[in-house]
Amino acid sequence: SQLPDPAIEDQGKDYIRPILNKYAAVCVRCPGYGTRTNTVILVDSEGWVTFTERNMINADINQWKTSTYEFKLHS
Repeated sequence: SQLPDPAIEDQGKDYIRPILNKYAAVCVRCPGYGTRTNTVILVDSEGWVTFTERNMINADINQWKTSTYEFKLHS
């Protein structure tokens, strides 16, 4: 009857939250492994999308390329 349904949203939160807190991060840096791409997708109430992605260049943490695309979703 109501979307989003708060009862559904709360299901599994006690199980998944500790996993997300342990393994999810904005940026991971370890020897031989780490974050090489960051993506942000914003969608407004009118259906306009801003997609921004940042990619590491040549595995150098000081060199990044940022690309942004904007478009409207078709309904």
